[in-house]
Amino acid sequence: MSAADEAAPVSAAEAKTLFTPFADVPTLILAVSGGPDSTALLMLAARWRKARKYGPRLLAVTVDHGLRRESADEARAVKRLARRLGVPHRTVRWRGKKAQRVSQQAARQARYRLLGGAARAAKARHVLTAHTLDDQAETVLMRMSRGSGVSGLGAMARASPLPLSGEQAIELVRPLLDVPKARLIATLQHAGIAFVDDASNRDPRFTRTRLREAMPALARAGLDAPALALVARRLRRADRALEAAVDVARATLSETPWCQRGPIVLAAKKFRRLADEVALRLLGRAIACVGNEGPVELGKLEALYAALRSEKATASSNIVRVRRTLAGALVTLTPETLMVERAPARKTRPPSPS
Repeated sequence: MSAADEAAPVSAAEAKTLFTPFADVPTLILAVSGGPDSTALLMLAARWRKARKYGPRLLAVTVDHGLRRESADEARAVKRLARRLGVPHRTVRWRGKKAQRVSQQAARQARYRLLGGAARAAKARHVLTAHTLDDQAETVLMRMSRGSGVSGLGAMARASPLPLSGEQAIELVRPLLDVPKARLIATLQHAGIAFVDDASNRDPRFTRTRLREAMPALARAGLDAPALALVARRLRRADRALEAAVDVARATLSETPWCQRGPIVLAAKKFRRLADEVALRLLGRAIACVGNEGPVELGKLEALYAALRSEKATASSNIVRVRRTLAGALVTLTPETLMVERAPARKTRPPSPS
């Protein structure tokens, strides 16, 4: 894509391509903060819907985290624009006690919870966000910096279950994931629509901000946003293939039902013959099924897998070779079986006498 194309407004024909997959959906929630990306999402969706005789009901939802003085004014500005575009609007607020310094992760979790609540109230199954090509590239870089595996480096999917919504049937959709941010800004400028400039997006304390500032230098070296997004798409394709291989391995190595009260039992010899990545993922799935302490950290899972594959663990003997806990699961390896079950409750020490 040329520099001119990257800054060209999004056309009506392109918008039609972006939103037509939702033509038969009853209701669409548009997550609109007031920034350029989400404001463009609101404008493009509204124009697409207005050009159709039939289509979904649109509802713009603004999450007011209450973390900045300007947030209430910004929510009202979104409401005015939505009314002008003929789209109903609702503001949802993050209430309750907050930490003195709220992390971006905590704010993101609150946003998804509130969007999920708004979707349930509207009986909507789709929440559209304005993540862009630039956001995808930054996500790849962030996950690279954290040492993510294949799944993590696949970055954001175009559609996935809405996190923390409490309802797996609510889908988070990113229709603008292949659109550069510059094109969305050009779209708004061409239409004469104002948007919010959130200064926190330039706060150097945040990793994403620092990576964003490094993007021009990376682009000069050939590692621009389209290239990073291409890496993500290819890794997502590889991830799907690996997950399919894990499905086969699960059916081959285990005859017991998963994610029920009983333990998961795998054939140890067959497990050792699996490719490392497939075995690692199968082990992670089993721990996630029976554990009760949250997501399985990749680094800790790799350490456990290394212990299972160690020379000591694979020595010929009838005694237990490995017995470890991870994420609330107890993993026991014998020469014949690899068993994953719920770990016993941790013993708490009685309070010391004063």
